Amino acid sequence: MSFLNSIKNQSKNHKFPFDHWEYNNALTPGAIEEVIKADIPDISKHNLNYDGTRAIDGGAAEFREGIASGGEAIKFRCFITKDNASKFPHLVKFINELQSKETHETISKMINKDLSNSYVRLEVICDREGFWLKPHCDIKEKLMSGLIFVNNARESEDLGTDFYNEKLEKVKTVPYKHNYGYLFTSGPNTWHGMEKKKIVKERRCIQVNYVTFETDWKVKY
Repeated sequence: MSFLNSIKNQSKNHKFPFDHWEYNNALTPGAIEEVIKADIPDISKHNLNYDGTRAIDGGAAEFREGIASGGEAIKFRCFITKDNASKFPHLVKFINELQSKETHETISKMINKDLSNSYVRLEVICDREGFWLKPHCDIKEKLMSGLIFVNNARESEDLGTDFYNEKLEKVKTVPYKHNYGYLFTSGPNTWHGMEKKKIVKERRCIQVNYVTFETDWKVKY
């Protein structure tokens, strides 16, 4: 229970600029290896008029035609589903841990939201040079949001997520450290994104969500 141990014993609560937790060593070596080796296309090399942002949750409207379809760019994103689970056995174990009653109840207490009827959504991400994400607050359907960084390319720690105040001024950057993550619950003034920064090779991470809409991974009772 690597993730549960991490949030119980290696996490710290921060109140500024909004309530969030940062934690260490949540992923097993096997899960990290799967994140590193995941084959994620470089969108900029396709004729999609790519604007630099990641699809669906932020970016130009033509890249996100609703949660269900995600428009054109959905095929360039790597969500872990039962269809591709055989390629990601260690990440599926991580999903199973997130589904477990002990884990989702622990997080429920941290973020003060009931996760007992939610679904887990996990995405492997590989951002490349030109990526940015405008300041935004997550959709209410995301009960818990967060990233775990996999900085195997030794990129700058400045490539972490930027947090903003109510005036949309950047006031904090969560460091892009290897096997380091953060989590929070969506709400007003939970502004976050990423300024355009120099990515030498790639910025790999996994996005971890508990959501209200259906995925392949319902939590356990």
